[in-house]
Amino acid sequence: MTSDLRSHTNEAGFYEIRMESIGGLGANLAGKMLAEAGVLQMGLNGSNFSSYGSEKKGTPVKTFIRFAAPETEIRSSSPIEEPHIVAVFHESLLRTQNCIAGLQPDGTLIVNTAKTPEDIRQITKMKSGTIVCIDALQISVEEKTRVNTAMLGAICHAISFLDENAVKKVISETFGKKYPALAEANLRTFDRGFREGRTVSYEPQHKEIHVPFAHPISTLGYETQPLGGAIINPGNSISRDLSASRSGFLPAFEKDACIHCAACDQVCPDMCFVWESRQDERGRAFQYLKGIDYQYCKGCLRCISACPTDALQALREIDGYADENRVKHSIGA
Repeated sequence: MTSDLRSHTNEAGFYEIRMESIGGLGANLAGKMLAEAGVLQMGLNGSNFSSYGSEKKGTPVKTFIRFAAPETEIRSSSPIEEPHIVAVFHESLLRTQNCIAGLQPDGTLIVNTAKTPEDIRQITKMKSGTIVCIDALQISVEEKTRVNTAMLGAICHAISFLDENAVKKVISETFGKKYPALAEANLRTFDRGFREGRTVSYEPQHKEIHVPFAHPISTLGYETQPLGGAIINPGNSISRDLSASRSGFLPAFEKDACIHCAACDQVCPDMCFVWESRQDERGRAFQYLKGIDYQYCKGCLRCISACPTDALQALREIDGYADENRVKHSIGA
């Protein structure tokens, strides 16, 4: 296993993995378990850390793992900019940020998606390397777990020097301590993630020139700042698109079943529901639910729990559904 690792490391002697996720999907825990498997179970040198802003469900998270042979010290704690593997825990992140920035030309991209590798290649514009598609969300729903252990299975399958049983042992120990009832379900989730990935490798069309990772440069400087310190991109929900915060499900609205009781509106944290004033059958002014503005919906599904009818149902999100069924607010529309 160690000799296999050495054949895949970079110039510094490291094998590097970057996980792109959002808060609540378990990427931070997945990184810890993967690092523990390599270090404590396999005798490798390794490090793991995460980068995130507010510890809030739905906000971007990056998790980094480095592995090295036992004789190679790991003194770097900098973010991984040119990984061998990128694992994307939430498909919508491919639209909102450059997840594959710095990925090695022969690297591997693993995505939690129901799409095909060719679909993902079209979205990311990957020229070469390997794309693995794993429907981790569907697996986690069926096994009543989270997507992180399914993604761990796909990652372990993609890395030849990792011992599958070492990772499974860490999963068993991690969940066995706090949530013993969930240990077996997460082991099944891992096994399915290991087996059910759809993999396609793409050979370069011509000699690839590796483009190194580049830090984004601000478009605003001392000569281009707005006059008076004006905030041109306010951090509020009028302009913010929260679709990347959804973990794969959103509420579907069935207008004919709605009794317009506003129970959904009372529990919605982002004021997603759009109302219109009309006269009822007695000629009185009444507020009727018109629909959902999905731009602001982060998929918490509290509205479904509050709804006394079948007007709101959890729906596995598919491409285009939110845009096609969005009812815009009159403000910021």
